[in-house]
Amino acid sequence: MERIGLIAGGGEIPILFAHEARKKGAKTIGFALKGLTSPDLDKACDRTHWFDTSQIAKFFLLLLAERIRKVVLLGKVDKSVFYTDVKKHEEGINLFKNAQDKSDYGILEKVTSEFEKKGIKVINAIDYLSRLMPEKGVLTDIKLSDKEKEDLAFGFKTAKALSHLDIGQTVVVKDKAVVSVEAMEGTDATIKRAALICREGFVVVKVSRPHQDMRWDVPVVGIHTINLIAENKGRALAIEEKKMFLADKEKCVKLADQNGISIVVV
Repeated sequence: MERIGLIAGGGEIPILFAHEARKKGAKTIGFALKGLTSPDLDKACDRTHWFDTSQIAKFFLLLLAERIRKVVLLGKVDKSVFYTDVKKHEEGINLFKNAQDKSDYGILEKVTSEFEKKGIKVINAIDYLSRLMPEKGVLTDIKLSDKEKEDLAFGFKTAKALSHLDIGQTVVVKDKAVVSVEAMEGTDATIKRAALICREGFVVVKVSRPHQDMRWDVPVVGIHTINLIAENKGRALAIEEKKMFLADKEKCVKLADQNGISIVVV
């Protein structure tokens, strides 16, 4: 039986992966972050180890003890934790000090390199989760107005330009003006910040990076994202075709329709 180490951040996608891997006959060993990973991972994996973001050495020891030779990296990990308590995370900061830079890609390439040194291969989760990548089109019964279509096109162009700089992958637009841009704070904070400025009627656009490494860089949207847009009176969410996961598609579409939100795959 294939053994896969699931290094799980926040959100529902690690849990969905564990379920899909089990269906395909793989044994999944979870490595979960305290205070970040969902407790539901315990039930989804064959076994789960919990550790703190400051315990890098413990994490690698657990990987070796479990004889893991393949891992997937899934779920959100907020790298700002390394800035909020430098002393606590000294071990992790030292790990990344020789990274090319401290961008998401710079850090993840360094992590991948550390795995490879230990004979551990980072594999592509898409082999298990391809069904979560929706095809191009409008998924909801709620359609875009002409004005919103213009905002979406403008936002997509802007977000793609931003992604080339490896700053963020999400922009919020209203009336063909950029209201907020994602950086280290993440998509949730970007949406909340936009709502403080324009109150309602905005369009959220999330795209992939150029030359995206699908082993560890597949953006995710799901119920939480739709709820957040609804709570802040947004009008639409646009995501890029075959470049990101839409978790719980049926629930997302139903919730979006109930709240007058369009979900568009472009």
